[in-house]
Amino acid sequence: MNLINKKPVTIAEVKEHVKNLDEAAPIHIYIKKFSSLSKADALKLIEELRALNNVKLKEENFIKIADFLPVDAEDLNKICNETSLSEEEIQAILAIVKKYS
Repeated sequence: MNLINKKPVTIAEVKEHVKNLDEAAPIHIYIKKFSSLSKADALKLIEELRALNNVKLKEENFIKIADFLPVDAEDLNKICNETSLSEEEIQAILAIVKKYS
């Protein structure tokens, strides 16, 4: 098996890719436990985060924010641990996330 493409995806997107697997498969248990948003909402959230044009954030950060929906600066800093966000940047991100929580 060869890797054709490597792209980070949200849990909501994974849910669609594995929908034909046995419901008892470990991936379904994980998805059921951790999936909070629909695919459409996750993608809308990511687009709003991208619209902030914050060069400190990477695609992986957007995906993890959509997956975990941080509620405060501490949670967000755990996701974005490789960068130092200002208080204004944190509040802008959390305001967007709050709309989807």
